[in-house]
Amino acid sequence: MHIPSLTLAYWCVLAAALLPYLSAYIAKLGAFKKRDNDAPREWMSRQGGWRARALAAQNNSFEGLPFFIGAVVIAHQLGADQLTLDLLAAAYVLLRIVYLALYIRGFGSARSAVWALGFLVNIAILFAGR
Repeated sequence: MHIPSLTLAYWCVLAAALLPYLSAYIAKLGAFKKRDNDAPREWMSRQGGWRARALAAQNNSFEGLPFFIGAVVIAHQLGADQLTLDLLAAAYVLLRIVYLALYIRGFGSARSAVWALGFLVNIAILFAGR
């Protein structure tokens, strides 16, 4: 198998794309049974507490993904300094991981602050090109 030579920023796109699935896995851990796979949306609608928050974090992760992917691709096309772009992309992914943890734990204000920081980092990525 050949693994392509990607920039760290592109690897961060992959990491960010996997985060929603991590949230879903956490939500289902220990509670999702084989029979629930017949109607997974019904199972999700019955969840509460941290499981419901993990599922909401999954949705938010999918919602934010297009902007991040677009920003990284645009920054590459515009010739952004690679180190700057890599650091910003890594910061975005780390902020999203913190965001997921805060969301699942139920720390709403901190979660919103981290979301805002991630959004600002994403804007910085978009304008990192020369």
